[in-house]
Amino acid sequence: MKRAEKVRRIHKLLDRLYPEPPVPLHHTDPFSLLVAVLLSAQCTDERVNQVTPGLFAIGPDPLTMARLPVVRIRAKIRSCGLAPQKAKNIKALSKLLLSEHAGEVPKSFEALEALPGVGHKTASVVMAQVFGVPAFAVDTHIHRLAARWGLSNGHNVQQTERDLKRVFPREAWNRLHLQMIFFGREHCPARGHDLAGCAICGWAATRRRISEEARRN
Repeated sequence: MKRAEKVRRIHKLLDRLYPEPPVPLHHTDPFSLLVAVLLSAQCTDERVNQVTPGLFAIGPDPLTMARLPVVRIRAKIRSCGLAPQKAKNIKALSKLLLSEHAGEVPKSFEALEALPGVGHKTASVVMAQVFGVPAFAVDTHIHRLAARWGLSNGHNVQQTERDLKRVFPREAWNRLHLQMIFFGREHCPARGHDLAGCAICGWAATRRRISEEARRN
């Protein structure tokens, strides 16, 4: 199957399965989403959604968060991976939002990625889901699926992002990011996956990927 036809079929199926995919991280404004995405590194969305209500109860905005001692922030996010460093970053970025951006989350990749603890993936999620700017944030689910489906060589997330942006229409990037996450979680696990019985892998998985996963499992 030619790649263009494969991409069209994948896009159509994901639109049918997830016509209006929600953002899995609970948030109420740009600041709460920014912090939630930062916390999601090496932590499940479910866990993040469990800790953020307590965190935002004591630090609902950059001004209040910046005034909190790091130890109080860390206590609220203790169950998230890398909590000590994340707590420092949350306080530091809150202070920077106040000093450099009038307490508002900036609307550019460059400014977001200059914030402590904010990488390209986090910036991409915020730009896409808060400001509606086309972006294709690649997490572990998307990286895995793109390789399985032969849409990217899978060497690194940067290459996967470039490859997916190249084959899918720009206006669909923000929705596809969420659709692929949900599909990966619900239908396409990392290990023990029956590629042949999968709604997409069954016809889209490359022979090389099938052989590799057969050996791994």
